[in-house]
Amino acid sequence: MEAIIKRVQNNLHDIDLFRNYTVRFFETHPDLTQSLQIVHSVKSRLKDLQHLREKIQRKSSSEDPITPENIFNRITDIAGVRVLHLYQVQFPQIHRAITQKLDSQDWMLYEQPKAYTWDPESQDFFARQGLNVELKESLYTSIHYVIKPREDSPVSCEIQVRTLFEEIWGEIDHLINYPEPTDSVACREQIGVLARLVGAGSRLADSIYRTYSDEKTAHRHPNR
Repeated sequence: MEAIIKRVQNNLHDIDLFRNYTVRFFETHPDLTQSLQIVHSVKSRLKDLQHLREKIQRKSSSEDPITPENIFNRITDIAGVRVLHLYQVQFPQIHRAITQKLDSQDWMLYEQPKAYTWDPESQDFFARQGLNVELKESLYTSIHYVIKPREDSPVSCEIQVRTLFEEIWGEIDHLINYPEPTDSVACREQIGVLARLVGAGSRLADSIYRTYSDEKTAHRHPNR
């Protein structure tokens, strides 16, 4: 374990630089921050080394051990960036900005991005963006990208994109169910109800956004 942690520590400066660069991309991108505010806020963190030790212990086994040589292939969220937005309908603009960055080869994908959701309507929405979709019985909802600065780099960063509604559910679920799921049946049921309220809230927020945008357009162009 100590040899694995030592390898991580030796690369921590580069990992943190890449995390900061990724944060600045979302905080300053003109298409996401000017005129129409698409990105509401950006959160980031480096994984605490004690939490990293615990994750290595959970993921490592005698048949498939984590070693100093494969740690950066097995654990890809040592740096994490979370991009929050208000409305689900804003997601395609964030996805487009990430795709352009990948097309320019400033970032490389470590693996194909994936949309996690429990909601069939959201499944269709994300599939239309060309994303692989995985339905989660845990009711987790978020889009994950793992990026690297170049293909042979040990440095990676996990980007999570979600709405503020989904962030609230995620924070409560994380507190209750991570790293070990709660034994409380009542808590599990309440988390499920909250997920459905979040789904309904997201649709209502999108409806308000569309109504506001349509009325604003009609006011600017009254003769259309």
